[in-house]
Amino acid sequence: MKRNYQLELDAVLRELNGERKSLLLHSCCGPCSSYCLEYLTRYFDVTVFWYNPNILPEAEWEKRLFWQKHLLAEAPFCRNVKLLVPERDESAFWAAAEGLESEPENGARCTECFRLRLSRTAEEAERGGYDFFATTLTVSPHKDAQRINALGFALAEGLHSRWLPSDFKKRDGYRRSIELSHLYGLYRQAWCGCGLGAES
Repeated sequence: MKRNYQLELDAVLRELNGERKSLLLHSCCGPCSSYCLEYLTRYFDVTVFWYNPNILPEAEWEKRLFWQKHLLAEAPFCRNVKLLVPERDESAFWAAAEGLESEPENGARCTECFRLRLSRTAEEAERGGYDFFATTLTVSPHKDAQRINALGFALAEGLHSRWLPSDFKKRDGYRRSIELSHLYGLYRQAWCGCGLGAES
């Protein structure tokens, strides 16, 4: 039976009992992060972690980072949100995707791409002393929240930083991300950015 990660997130928020904790939030793009930040900044001190070596070419990576920064500068709920951008290195993606180049969308290559980005997020969260780490990826109806959360929990084993479960598409989260994208004039890309994917 599938786990309801929105309900699990509700339980974590109740557990906090109003105490603000630190959260390192991996973001794939401005549009996906919009609803997640509107929601999460009510409970956490958030730092956005922009780690996306899968986004190719470099011009596309730069474009998406620009609109992520635009959201953080313009949205009132992002007023105290910080941004952390590691140096761009697409070689990490090519190494993760090796041998999986012909995999279909949502196949094994996507799993390794999720693992790559979440592993780096977990490492940074632990190094930075964050209470929690999470990702915006689950807001997309095209991304498997079950798979993403399973990876997150596995990567958190033995760490001080806890994985924050989520299925941000629930409760009209995806619809709200579209509304916020229009409100702030965000560039909404047609595909995930994978250098081996195709625009749809």
